[in-house]
Amino acid sequence: MQTDLADGVARFQREVFPAKADLFAHLAEVHRPATLFIGCSDARVVPELITQSEPGELFVVRTAGNLVPAHAPGADGVAASIEYAVAVLGVTAVVVCGHSACGAMTALAEGTDLSAAASVARWLGHADASVARTAGTAGPDRRSALIRENVRAQLANLATHPSVARALAAGTLTLHGWVYDIRSGRVTDTGPAPAV
Repeated sequence: MQTDLADGVARFQREVFPAKADLFAHLAEVHRPATLFIGCSDARVVPELITQSEPGELFVVRTAGNLVPAHAPGADGVAASIEYAVAVLGVTAVVVCGHSACGAMTALAEGTDLSAAASVARWLGHADASVARTAGTAGPDRRSALIRENVRAQLANLATHPSVARALAAGTLTLHGWVYDIRSGRVTDTGPAPAV
């Protein structure tokens, strides 16, 4: 694996970087992404590939299950990244993107025993509202419903962050919920966040 990564770096330096040298020279001095993209840590979900974005266009935060904890006092890497993107970089849009076959949502939909993964279990607690909203759905539709509802719930959590609330009130920020289907490549809009 280490060799594969080293080969990839060598190929980037040899083939990709020279073709985009002017872009990287600009990016060395300017960091102004337009969009904060919050997606899942899943290796199959690559925000820049899905959106066909160039380096510098997306500020990306990836978490297991594309979860966004509601604002709370104290140090939090996700909150710090959101605040930096919105208040300092001035992004004008935030996308929360879930995806098909999400391991986190599958575990919740199927009630997987996570006692051997206590940190994962605690983290997935940020999806409790989504689990509650899909409780009446059964069978294979449960996971799909949970993936969709989770994106909407995370948009609601995102709006609790002061920097996001201020930008929304000022009309300088829009929030978008997406679900990416790995098999088809299709991206669908989840609609607005539920009322909190």
